[in-house]
Amino acid sequence: MLASIITSPVTLPQLLVCLAAAMALGVFNALVFLYRSRHSAGFALTLALLPMAVAVVIMLVNGNIGTGVAVAGAFALVRFRSVPGTAREISAIFSAMALGLALGMGFLVIAAIFFLCTAAFTLVLTRLEFGAPSRSHRRLKITIPENFNYEGLFDDVFQQHARSWELERVKTTNMGTLLELTYQVEMKEPRMPKEFIDQLRARNGNLNIILGNPSEKEML
Repeated sequence: MLASIITSPVTLPQLLVCLAAAMALGVFNALVFLYRSRHSAGFALTLALLPMAVAVVIMLVNGNIGTGVAVAGAFALVRFRSVPGTAREISAIFSAMALGLALGMGFLVIAAIFFLCTAAFTLVLTRLEFGAPSRSHRRLKITIPENFNYEGLFDDVFQQHARSWELERVKTTNMGTLLELTYQVEMKEPRMPKEFIDQLRARNGNLNIILGNPSEKEML
């Protein structure tokens, strides 16, 4: 039942069956990993086509796993050559490669079982927001004049609106005339109260204040 359907040499019907399975599982695999995630159209298309490309590579090297993995791995890493991928994107790439390897070797049943298990696991954890940071965590950037003593400058405001806070970075801007303070803040309330921003503005001379969610890459 779990045996390969491919013989040596590969016949045209075997090739067509494997390619059809790779296209179908590639599309479904892309839909699963792109569920509730930010992505580009190019990445979605790449994720859908990758199993088919890897399957063809494996067939061309006559099932030699070592050579096939080396070539397919080089293809997959092109995606991350200049722009680092998120952990979810890397996981999606490796899942698509695993499907392509199984299909290229002719193990259609194993590929289908792997996809079903991965899809179910991914969807359940995504729905449960497994590992997601608390909605009350915020990244706060405050600009102040360079002659201000920033130590403890906003502590009483933080005590009123936040459970915890930590000064993460101090950076000079505007030719050294300004300081940019970066805080990690856990708010008492998940929403962003205007009163909190107004109190900070009264302390920093009404200069720039940015309050937002920490990005996924910043949390890694």
